[in-house]
Amino acid sequence: MRSTARHTPTDILKTAEVWLKAGKSVALATVIETWGSAPRPAGSHLVIDSDGNFEGSVSGGCVEGAVVTEALEVIETQKATTLEFGVADETAWQVGLSCGGRIKVYVEPVV
Repeated sequence: MRSTARHTPTDILKTAEVWLKAGKSVALATVIETWGSAPRPAGSHLVIDSDGNFEGSVSGGCVEGAVVTEALEVIETQKATTLEFGVADETAWQVGLSCGGRIKVYVEPVV
């Protein structure tokens, strides 16, 4: 997997377009809700291709790996999902936000 930092929404959409034109399947992850000191605001994006490459950020590196894993499932099934991460859920010891906030991320296939 690879990523580069600091992308605008336009950069993310351009990346998705390039990957789609190259024949790759793509998913888009979007922060839809935050609580507390979440590291990225609502509207932040991460685009993922079927090879696990990604661009953008939904958490500043805290949960990107888990989001990419779920996005690969979304690409395979073509079914959107909503993910929630924070310090008070069952995944807190596996993946969590070091800042103590919570985020909700919507992951959808791009067609």
